[in-house]
Amino acid sequence: MLMCRSWWSVFAGFGSTVRAVFSSYARVTWMMFACGLTLNAQAEAAAPAPTSKPVILVVGDSLSAGYGVAVTATWVALLEKRLAKEGYGYRVVNASISGDTTGGALTRLPRALELHKPAIVVLELGGNDGLRGLPLKQMRTNLESMIKLARDRGAQPLLIGMRMPENYGPEYTAGFHKLYGELGAKYRVPHVDFFLDKVALDPKLMQADGIHPTTEAQPILLDNMWPVLKPLLKK
Repeated sequence: MLMCRSWWSVFAGFGSTVRAVFSSYARVTWMMFACGLTLNAQAEAAAPAPTSKPVILVVGDSLSAGYGVAVTATWVALLEKRLAKEGYGYRVVNASISGDTTGGALTRLPRALELHKPAIVVLELGGNDGLRGLPLKQMRTNLESMIKLARDRGAQPLLIGMRMPENYGPEYTAGFHKLYGELGAKYRVPHVDFFLDKVALDPKLMQADGIHPTTEAQPILLDNMWPVLKPLLKK
């Protein structure tokens, strides 16, 4: 199992450039968030094409929106291809926004649920909450609310866990990762322990900013979540 200390030691090894990236991360992600809101508003303005296929709705941040990666190469796009190849009749809807937090996702989830009526909701969120040092109590409440909203609409939630570098302090770092497992156990929600497993420690699989995975990392991200998603699928 990958540990935050090791992950951060890789980032630290990159020198002052990566540390500068983290210090200015909030400003950059807010810019991506503003851009993402515009794109999201345009996407949700149009009704989805009629289809009888059940929907897998992915609600995430830049890791799922595919920051710095071609749309056709993201793990979400690869998921749709794998589903088709293995004979699962699902349509994948990517409602992810770069820079989004659990709070931002919570405000737009009801509309997404109403619009797409998903069978499964993949919640890949929390990274931006952690990188901004937002309160873990609020992050937990937001994720709990999204789990309940999905279930109230008849959808099966799937929670994707993340880890934080240890420079946020051992208490915050441990509490951040722990809450995913706690929520999974409390609500009996399948969850991925660490989405960036086998990726975060490999500089060749991370973009120059040290935060976002490369194109080559996308199949690994899919493989990290597939064993948890597959038992939820129906043919």
